[in-house]
Amino acid sequence: MRLLPIVFLSILFTSCIPLSIAPTIKEDKIMVAKKFKRQLPKQYALIFEDPKEADEFYNFINTKYERNHQDVMSSVPFLIDGDTFYFSFYETEKSTKTLNLVPALIDAKRESNGNDAMLSEIHTSRKGTWYLVLTATDKNSKDCLNPNHLKSKKIENYLRSLRIEYLNTSNYLDALLRKN
Repeated sequence: MRLLPIVFLSILFTSCIPLSIAPTIKEDKIMVAKKFKRQLPKQYALIFEDPKEADEFYNFINTKYERNHQDVMSSVPFLIDGDTFYFSFYETEKSTKTLNLVPALIDAKRESNGNDAMLSEIHTSRKGTWYLVLTATDKNSKDCLNPNHLKSKKIENYLRSLRIEYLNTSNYLDALLRKN
């Protein structure tokens, strides 16, 4: 019975306490963007992790849809069954933050002895994950990824194929050639 408190304390002092955890999205997920991150619009969105460098999706969309750096992130038109729809995208980061107990306790002890803290930079650690959030609207500005929209499944499939094409393309001129 004496061993239990010792084991508990040793686990406590050698561990990190998660303060926030970035979600893991295997492929993609359809959900209301505002529930994913507060700054995003209150629309359904296709959300996926972006393993590429910053602005890669911007360059991909700019090249594929020949946007010439005009309205690349919003209202990009695409056709499904002869109807025009528009998608917008947002790049957003969510991070995993942890509190590292051992450095914090060492510094607390040093400060109680009148010394300066020397491990204050590693009291917490942070690892960020970038996500792409794609929303779609029709010509009446209705949320096309809403399950109640008549063409939500077709638009969802279109955006999923766009995600796959983006992840599989390294030379974005290939995407332009595939389009034509």
